[in-house]
Amino acid sequence: MSLRDPNVVNPQQKKRVAIVISNPAVSTTTGWPVGFWWSELSHPYLAFEEAGYEVELYSPDGGKCEADGMSDPRDPSGYSASDLISLGFIHTPKLAAMIEKTKPVSELAVARFDAIVVAGGQAPMFTMEKATTLHQKFADFYESGKIAAALCHGSAILRYAKLKDGTYLAKGKTVTGFANVEEDFADNAVWSLGFLPKDKHVMPWRIEDELHKLGANYVQAGLWRGFAVRDGNLITGQQNFSGAETARLIIESLGR
Repeated sequence: MSLRDPNVVNPQQKKRVAIVISNPAVSTTTGWPVGFWWSELSHPYLAFEEAGYEVELYSPDGGKCEADGMSDPRDPSGYSASDLISLGFIHTPKLAAMIEKTKPVSELAVARFDAIVVAGGQAPMFTMEKATTLHQKFADFYESGKIAAALCHGSAILRYAKLKDGTYLAKGKTVTGFANVEEDFADNAVWSLGFLPKDKHVMPWRIEDELHKLGANYVQAGLWRGFAVRDGNLITGQQNFSGAETARLIIESLGR
């Protein structure tokens, strides 16, 4: 291995993490505009910054991204009103500007980074199937021995990412992601408000069910509990309350 090889470990060099958020989309089930979830970007970002890491922001197509409305602490629903970390991110001009012009995943050079984190939100459930370049990059991180991480509905990538031998990356791995019990909660909430008939679901498919089908060992910690799990260099977080836990496992894996 050459000393010029970018993969050589250099204790003097800052660790680099690429966070991928979803491009805007429209839900095919509700008709609502959907995007990434604020806390799944802002909470890991803060943890990485505090660890002295360099963080760059990407999306599958690049360009301006939009967050799910209820993830915004300023949203009238008040659902995320206590998320002061996201509020601080939104009101920091330098950070807010990152959302306006994300880099496309096609420009993500795996050799430059130590880890990739695919954040969730509702949009990945409707856009991930076509994000083929992201599937490949995620698998490349994993197969090169770097950290490949996914959070909440960002774990949708595990339905598609395959290794070079054609097997699913998630097969035989212990993983987590948005749980069925949480999907049930979301469905019941929209049903009770009359936004959807009871024969319709908020999501077009479920992460827990699909990961089981792929032969993964899916685990979860219960309704809305912060939880993340590591299996080798694959790290997954359960839902939007698991950003800090996911980042902690990444930092423990990479060091400072």
